[in-house]
Order: sequence, then C-alpha cells, then structure tokens
Amino acid sequence: MKIAISSTGQGLDSQLSPLFGRCAFFVIVDIENNKIKSDKTIENKAVMQAGGAGIMAAQIVGNEKVNVVISNAIGPRAFDVLQQLNIDVYKAQGSTVKEAVELFIQGKLSKINMPGTMGIGKGQGLGRRGRFNQ
Repeated sequence: MKIAISSTGQGLDSQLSPLFGRCAFFVIVDIENNKIKSDKTIENKAVMQAGGAGIMAAQIVGNEKVNVVISNAIGPRAFDVLQQLNIDVYKAQGSTVKEAVELFIQGKLSKINMPGTMGIGKGQGLGRRGRFNQ
C-alpha cells in the first residue's frame, strides 16, 4: 500500500503540513505487512499555483499511484479529484510524518468522507459541471 502524507519537509521525521494543496512536500510511504518498507519525498509543484493548487496536488499524488492520502485540510475540488482516482483520505494526527503513518497502521486515523475546508484558491480549476476532466 502506498500512502502520501502532506509535509513541511523531507523524510519520515519531517513535520506534517496543515494543508494539502499548498504543502511543500509529499512523503510517499510504502507499507508492507503493517511496516514501513520504504519512503521517498517529492516536491509539491502546486504550492506556487495562483489557483487550482489542490487539483494539481491531487494529480501529483495520483501519478504516484498512492492508495491513501493523509492530511489535515483538503479542499473540495482536490477531494473530488482524489475520489475520482479512488484514493482514500484520512485526517492526519501526530506531529511528524512517521507518527501519522504509525497511527494509520494502527487504525487510529479517521477516514474523511467529505472535505473539511474550502482551501486556498477556492472556485478555480473546474468547469461548470464541478468535475475533474481527465
């Protein structure tokens, strides 16, 4: 299983980012047999977008073939893209990426079934139908 965690820095010991679309990095963690097998950090190129950062960030993690996203705040458009890509979203807890992953493995994170924040740049990036066009 692959997990993307929004982060302020690189690696498992970095701090969680309070945002999804405008986080600095995503730490991608491979989980096997309830253990961290490997991790890599990718830069979130959406952070500097004038609008549509959440949508672009969702595409970035989707390109990494992740199954799960862990973050604190995901806007409705990014959430919609993640749902279309069949990526589950969980509410982050802990202060570091590693703590959040361990809590996920232990089943202690809550699954998010609807976005909890409007995010920055709301209202941009989608057509009138409100759907992400792939």
